[in-house]
Amino acid sequence: MCGINGIVSFRAGAPLVDLDELTRTREAMRTRGPDAAGSWMSSDGRTGFGHRRLSIIDVSDRANQPMVSRDGQMVLTFNGEIYNYTELRSELEAGGETFDTASDTEVVLRMYAKWGREMLPRLRGMFAFAIWDSSARTLFLARDPYGVKPLYYANDGQTIRFASQVKALMAGGKISAARDPAGIVGFLLRGSVQGPFTIYEAIRELPAGSSMMVTADGPAPPCAYFSIANVLRDAVNERRHYSDDERAAIIADGVRESVRYHLVSDVPVGAFLSSGLDSGTIVALGAETGIPLQTLTLRFKEYADTPKDEAPLAQMVAKSYGLSHDISTLSGDVFRTHLAAALDAMDQPSFDGLNSYFVCKAAAELRWKVALSGTGGDELFGGYSTFRIIPRMVRLFAAFRYMPSLASAFRRMQPRMFKNDIRYSPKTAYTLKYCTSYAGAYLMKRGLFLPEEVAGIVGEDVAREGLARLDMLARIRAAMTPDPGTAFARVAALESALFMRNQLLRDIDWASMAHSLEVRVPLVDAFLLRKVAPAVFSTRKRNGKELMARAPRQPLPEAIVKRKKTGFTVPIRKWLADPSETAKHFGMRPWALHLLEVNGHLLPRRP
Repeated sequence: MCGINGIVSFRAGAPLVDLDELTRTREAMRTRGPDAAGSWMSSDGRTGFGHRRLSIIDVSDRANQPMVSRDGQMVLTFNGEIYNYTELRSELEAGGETFDTASDTEVVLRMYAKWGREMLPRLRGMFAFAIWDSSARTLFLARDPYGVKPLYYANDGQTIRFASQVKALMAGGKISAARDPAGIVGFLLRGSVQGPFTIYEAIRELPAGSSMMVTADGPAPPCAYFSIANVLRDAVNERRHYSDDERAAIIADGVRESVRYHLVSDVPVGAFLSSGLDSGTIVALGAETGIPLQTLTLRFKEYADTPKDEAPLAQMVAKSYGLSHDISTLSGDVFRTHLAAALDAMDQPSFDGLNSYFVCKAAAELRWKVALSGTGGDELFGGYSTFRIIPRMVRLFAAFRYMPSLASAFRRMQPRMFKNDIRYSPKTAYTLKYCTSYAGAYLMKRGLFLPEEVAGIVGEDVAREGLARLDMLARIRAAMTPDPGTAFARVAALESALFMRNQLLRDIDWASMAHSLEVRVPLVDAFLLRKVAPAVFSTRKRNGKELMARAPRQPLPEAIVKRKKTGFTVPIRKWLADPSETAKHFGMRPWALHLLEVNGHLLPRRP
């Protein structure tokens, strides 16, 4: 895993690349790649690439980056892993190509030279990269289907700058620090900044599953090559009947294959292990390969000897498969000691992510470079309560979309009806307004604050501009367009394209890279989705996760299979207790405001 950056002066009158700026941006990502650093500059001084390397595949110096093609025409700076690179390399070799390294990076470079943008759907992995074609004088940017690896860019009309982190772009010193109301409002509504916006007006995120070409005329709009909603719609429309045994076989084959690919590495691989089915299945399937696998569980001192303590069952799983296992215990004192460092590592404000930070910290202390995570199982197999609650909300309240006056009356009456009752969120008053559609119900269920609350935090002007440009309901609808066709598939599209992409995956990236750790997510894989979607979404049965747990040849311990689901949460309420009535009423929502305030992210509040 790596940090990449670059500067391209695409307009004729644009200033030449500032090597000091290129270096500052690169070095702001040192923890993303502590093993090597490199830079490349074109002969005319108008294009420069930087790279920080975490060596995982072909750890020799010959695979360092930026990588220049043999003829000098193309230059690549690449972040990620291509798990099927050996098959792709063999195909290229069959066509007459020869290689100078054993790296996946060179495979990407040769594939682009041969197939251009058409290569993207063939790459199985997590990636973000940039390729400069000196003969065509074009910059090509691309990002993996789910957006596991980030890529941000800033275009001032003459020069485009890109990097793996927002903070790295800012460290270059040439980008405006003006805050983006759409980014701030997106965080307040969802608990994470909503792409393609960032916390800064000048910086945008390249959307997941898309590419972008930059020519002398500037950047073209991002071009999508992958859609979660499309895959789910095709699966639903297949309408083929599968028996439970057939579904189990399809899911087992798909997950087993994905785990095998995600173990490709020239350094040892570990795995995060909780007491849940997702990580347990990944660990069990990893053990089947015979590759030595070390496991790690993060335990919270305050949860010890309670149902939330995942360590005993995780240890049982590791022992069942003969794996080396470590338990790291996190206490409130240690959490508070390292909280400032965690918030400083956070690339953009996020309501979540501290759990990922501390488990990655524990892995780094064991000198791990690669870890597998069970992230993605709930989105793929319907493990969240949202898969039940959101369709139920829509069924219950859909008729009220035709009764706006009644919804308005309820908004006015609700605060008086439930005054001083802390069981009711301030959002409850807007139930009849939002819960009439999937987009509105999702915003209610997964939202942090509602649009009506934002002005009270950042003021009328910022709220008005941010809400208008963000248009959160339209953004939610876009995540399930084309319509996947069933309630279950709609929620899967929303959770994968919004919650997982903008929050979970982004949090894993900054939290792991802060500790020079590569985290791989076998259940977040476009090839896996295409393979198992018909078995998961073309049926009324919702037992995909249980069928996944049947995949290991040696069954998971029964205690794991029967355990009630719990989330991987930090006991932050206890560690950062706030006795005020505000905290009691709003839950942890004041914590979100604190996250915006750290590092000066929040615009001045209304007087």
